[in-house]
Amino acid sequence: MKEIRPGILTIPAEFSIFAPSYRDNDLIYIPMANHKSSKKAIRSSAKKRLQNRYQHVTTRNMVKKLRATTDHAMAVELYKTVASALDKLAKRNIIHKNKASNNKSKLARFVNGLKVATA
Repeated sequence: MKEIRPGILTIPAEFSIFAPSYRDNDLIYIPMANHKSSKKAIRSSAKKRLQNRYQHVTTRNMVKKLRATTDHAMAVELYKTVASALDKLAKRNIIHKNKASNNKSKLARFVNGLKVATA
């Protein structure tokens, strides 16, 4: 990390967990914080962003696992955990509540379709 102009910090593109920033080639330019509270806000928002991304990716993987299931009984159990995870993401504003609802509806139809297919 180095300062090109006063108040502007540059970092390599692979460390793009900070916001706000703008890109130029392989560098990301981050306005440097001048106040203690804004420095803390940058740190905490970066931590929250990583945690939110982890939860989002984990839930997406759970959805993929549910879609790959062919057994109705297992799918019903997985659906309960996936629906709960989607609701938690919506509650924390990681995803929109309508997106969570749409995903749950599609997954419920998928699970119910497994029951008909195996019967």
